[in-house]
Amino acid sequence: MSDIHPLVVLRLICGFFFLPHVIGKFTAQEASFGFFRAAGFKPAPLWAFTAMGIEIALAACLLFGFFVHLAAWAACVYLLIAGAAVLKVAKKWLWHIGGCEFPIFWAICCGVVAAST
Repeated sequence: MSDIHPLVVLRLICGFFFLPHVIGKFTAQEASFGFFRAAGFKPAPLWAFTAMGIEIALAACLLFGFFVHLAAWAACVYLLIAGAAVLKVAKKWLWHIGGCEFPIFWAICCGVVAAST
């Protein structure tokens, strides 16, 4: 049996999940800019690159254990904002049809990490 605490595993998962989102924003920039425009974030490129920077910083803190309490709370708030933006654009809840369920769930997970540190 492993000696890794379940909250450490949750913290790592919360951190790792930012990586594909950063990569996606970078590799599909026009789609990302379109989403930010549709959500009302203008100028879209500035917001998209800011989001990438925030996601890289949050991922690094959560993965390497730096400022975990602060980073997890920041990630929780960031993901609630992302969930609200997805709901505004997609007007759907279920994640498998493009809804906001996933970022809200992920925000809750980050909130659990923050509340437990």
